[in-house]
Amino acid sequence: MRPVDVVDRLLKDRNRTPGTEGRAYAPVNIALCKYWGKRDRALRLPVTSSLSVSLPELGADTTVRPAETADRFILNGHPVPATDPSATRLSRFLDLFRGDPHPHFEVCSVSTVPLAAGLASSASGFAALVLALDAYFAWNLDRRALSILARLGSGSACRSVYDGFVEWHAGERADGMDSFAEPLRRAWPGLCVGWLRISDAPKAVSSREAMERTTSTSPLYRAWPGRVANDLHTLRTAIREGDFETFGRTAESNALAMHATMLDSWPPILYWHPRTVEVLHDIWRARAEGLPCYFTMDAGPNVKLLFERASRPDLCARFPGINVIEPFCIRS
Repeated sequence: MRPVDVVDRLLKDRNRTPGTEGRAYAPVNIALCKYWGKRDRALRLPVTSSLSVSLPELGADTTVRPAETADRFILNGHPVPATDPSATRLSRFLDLFRGDPHPHFEVCSVSTVPLAAGLASSASGFAALVLALDAYFAWNLDRRALSILARLGSGSACRSVYDGFVEWHAGERADGMDSFAEPLRRAWPGLCVGWLRISDAPKAVSSREAMERTTSTSPLYRAWPGRVANDLHTLRTAIREGDFETFGRTAESNALAMHATMLDSWPPILYWHPRTVEVLHDIWRARAEGLPCYFTMDAGPNVKLLFERASRPDLCARFPGINVIEPFCIRS
């Protein structure tokens, strides 16, 4: 099955005539049990399930309007050249939704995270785009369908259509209709995620390329699916019971295992900078001194610190410049 077949099945007889504008916001999500490896590249179907937490204060605010003669992309107020790889990728994704009249799109997006730096910018970007398209065409799709559509743009985007803890089910069907995300419906008041910004520079090796290289060349990767199954079970239980130590230890270990498969690939992939290594050692020293904190990392050099609100003053003092987000804090 092709992506266009999935879109046709989900949209069926729904409206393909656009309105005047659609706008939506989607948060970044930080994987606690990682998505690493595809069983179908075209449909972006994962080898394993995964689990994340969304960060509502970081993400993409996207508006879709009709364009006259060609697609037009504006990011943070600046036009993106049509020859830019990100513009090409967006146009290819939008090909799935073109209708008459006005077959071209203007997409204006404001992102609060750097692009291609291992901070899930593509996840929030494609999730926001799909939510904006739903408003633009007045499809009124449910979240499961929107999650599947977002997955076709960027795998982890399927998790960014929700807030809170989110599990992406790998599914088994060849058409991918059972591969979608859904929320755990479990809050953790006081949980904090601290973004330690190491570098905003684009990665030399994209996540997509790193994933393909790892799955095809790393002997360690053979153990990855079994590892994920165990970690998912442990994380679900820790979240349900509010067991922070098990939660943090499992998330940190899962991230290190993913990076180990990259180092085991050929040519090896190492996203860490010297400052990344310094920060990891600082976190381990803090924990040895009795400060309960753990970390996770995606495919990039930046570190996300996991801790609870009671530890926030000490960790902010220890890591100046940390950007702290409480995913379950309700703001008026």
